[in-house]
Amino acid sequence: MKKMGTTSVVVLVVIGILLSITTVAFAAEGTATYYTAPYVPSSCYGYQNNGVMIAAASDTIWGNRAACGRMYRVTCTGPTNQGILKPCTGKSVVVKIVDYCPPGCQGTIDLSQEAFTQIANRDAGKIKINYNQV
Repeated sequence: MKKMGTTSVVVLVVIGILLSITTVAFAAEGTATYYTAPYVPSSCYGYQNNGVMIAAASDTIWGNRAACGRMYRVTCTGPTNQGILKPCTGKSVVVKIVDYCPPGCQGTIDLSQEAFTQIANRDAGKIKINYNQV
């Protein structure tokens, strides 16, 4: 078995750093709200149960049903109002788009209550987010 040289290790570390920066750089900004059960029927899957790590897409990402089934990593970045100064938990959540949040939707992504509480204090109601398709 051949040992990796110092140069090879440095190259791998640099590649890893660039990949992580690229992922952050391509994250879109928006807002998230939440909705509560029952989560069926949904616009994408009717009465099929898709669990609770799900979301509804606003017109921003809906694309005439093209968003159905897409997975998004969502991270809270801050409050949208002054009521709760630190709503974020510091975690991210991956959700599956299963529904449509119609015009007038208050967020870019309307998360299930369970998904929302993974990343933010539910009392915030609406938060700023970064999101990207995974």
